Amino acid sequence: MMILYQLKCQKEHQFETWFKDGQTCDKQLARKSVECPVCGNKSISKALMAPRIGGGEKARADEQKQMAIAAAEVKRQLQEIRAKVEDNCDYVGDRFADEARKIHYGETEARGIYGEASDDDFQELNDEGIEVARIPWLPRSDA
Repeated sequence: MMILYQLKCQKEHQFETWFKDGQTCDKQLARKSVECPVCGNKSISKALMAPRIGGGEKARADEQKQMAIAAAEVKRQLQEIRAKVEDNCDYVGDRFADEARKIHYGETEARGIYGEASDDDFQELNDEGIEVARIPWLPRSDA
């Protein structure tokens, strides 16, 4: 059995996340291991939510089916985003933060880039007002 929580980040972005139980949710929030899917912020708290009243086994089965369909759609969309990013942007690897700064401050041509950045780099770029986003990078296949 899983429990769905409505969460929000410090910037008031709201999202839902499934947890094994309430205690697991509390532990992960305290360790800051939950990240806002919109901005990457790790200061997350529980948001106000209405309880769901179950309708028995059939309702749970229907809900699980809907969750599987939604998860497959999210996966498809993330794979589509990955393909578009790879087709239209330059891969800069671990130089991402430096390249993003150069583009932001006009030291190099403006262009789309992607690569890797640490949590600290990501936060520093945000603090400088440099617009960056984190995208969950799914493998190309399940193989």
